[in-house]
Amino acid sequence: MKTIYLDFIDAPMWYHTRGLMQTATGYGKKLNTGKKAIVGDKEYRVYATCSSNVASCYIIIKGVKIYVDSWN
Repeated sequence: MKTIYLDFIDAPMWYHTRGLMQTATGYGKKLNTGKKAIVGDKEYRVYATCSSNVASCYIIIKGVKIYVDSWN
């Protein structure tokens, strides 16, 4: 496993700015987060898979899921 460090920017979707959620329950397989990761000169949306009280965040580059540990 290789660890790389990414920069993140705030990029909320329209429903984030209005205090809404993407789904009625807040659970789902590919939920948009309010963040984007900067990889090279491109920006990639950070997605979350949320079930129960656990979420996994990831970005997709060329069809490959890359999991994100945390952002600060």
